[in-house]
Amino acid sequence: MTLTPIDVPTPLLGGLSPQVFMRRHWQKKPLLVRQAVPPPCGIVDRATLFEIAAREGVESRLIRQHAKGWTLRHGPFPRRALPGLAQPRWTLLVQGLDLHLDAAHAFMQRFRFVPDARLDDVMVSYASDGGGVGPHLDSYDVFLLQLQGRRRWRIGRLADPQLQPGVPLKILTNFVPEHEWLLEPGDMLYLPPGWAHDGIADGECMTCSIGFRVPARDELAHGLLQQLLDQSEPAEPDPLYRDPAQPASAAPARVPATLRDFALAGLQRWLARHGSIDAALGELLSDLKPGVWFDAGSALRPGQGLRLDRRTRMLYDDRHVFINGESYRAAGRDATLMRRLADRRELDARAVAALGAEALALVDEWAGSGWLHGQ
Repeated sequence: MTLTPIDVPTPLLGGLSPQVFMRRHWQKKPLLVRQAVPPPCGIVDRATLFEIAAREGVESRLIRQHAKGWTLRHGPFPRRALPGLAQPRWTLLVQGLDLHLDAAHAFMQRFRFVPDARLDDVMVSYASDGGGVGPHLDSYDVFLLQLQGRRRWRIGRLADPQLQPGVPLKILTNFVPEHEWLLEPGDMLYLPPGWAHDGIADGECMTCSIGFRVPARDELAHGLLQQLLDQSEPAEPDPLYRDPAQPASAAPARVPATLRDFALAGLQRWLARHGSIDAALGELLSDLKPGVWFDAGSALRPGQGLRLDRRTRMLYDDRHVFINGESYRAAGRDATLMRRLADRRELDARAVAALGAEALALVDEWAGSGWLHGQ
């Protein structure tokens, strides 16, 4: 896979280079791009989307707007469970299309000017005439590409967003749009976090969204601590608290300062023993979503190149490579080639042949687990 140069203008971003887009728009202001992807976009058709929504383990939602309000149901949805196509004001949302369709995965790769650690998934929505999910806010950046039909988008900023009570969706009560556009197939709208938006289908339509991961600071810290705890092994021997200098206490309920210092010293030694948080962070960020699994693969044949499976998440830092929640130390030529694999998601046969014995054994193991495939 060839990486898109970050300093070259691209129609995907309205003639901006990724570098300029990130500086001017990312988490700052919206961008409307006409014909970002010339139609037909070819990511998924209606029949395939409905078939995927019927599968177990696929996250899907059905949202309907009635005269009395909104309803929300979670899938899977056999075709008979969906409303008729001629019935207005209903929407089917299917998450994680990149895990199930090569075309959706390939489209997501076009947004890798944002770090992989931030890329989340491809969601596609089908809507009948008038369908939508109501005016709402997202906490993450999103690219909204019109695949088929037309959708009218209204966007605006809210100083004090308030939600409708008693509704199963987070619908805003005080939405006042600042801009309004009708998107045709191939048009794309980028929205930073916090921009309220409301998309309503103008006839039958399909819209693709590229979403991003936004871990909360405390949530990330908790995940890191849990990751470290799960991997920790008690020191041998583990010292026991001793206090031969403890005087008689007239305040027996007070926690002894020496016991506090003993606990703090243990924590400091534990952190020193495990080194930095780098390995735990990479494992956490590369971990798979619940419900993602792989079929057993086959060993690589001599002379083959390789490519990562579309479900595989692979990252790296200065000292490690991370794949599907596991970490490995890497240095020298093997580290260079492993980083190339993570960035390009493939290695040609010549690069595979240049791997050292230990690294080659690893990629054979990953191939057997279905994490990558020969080509």
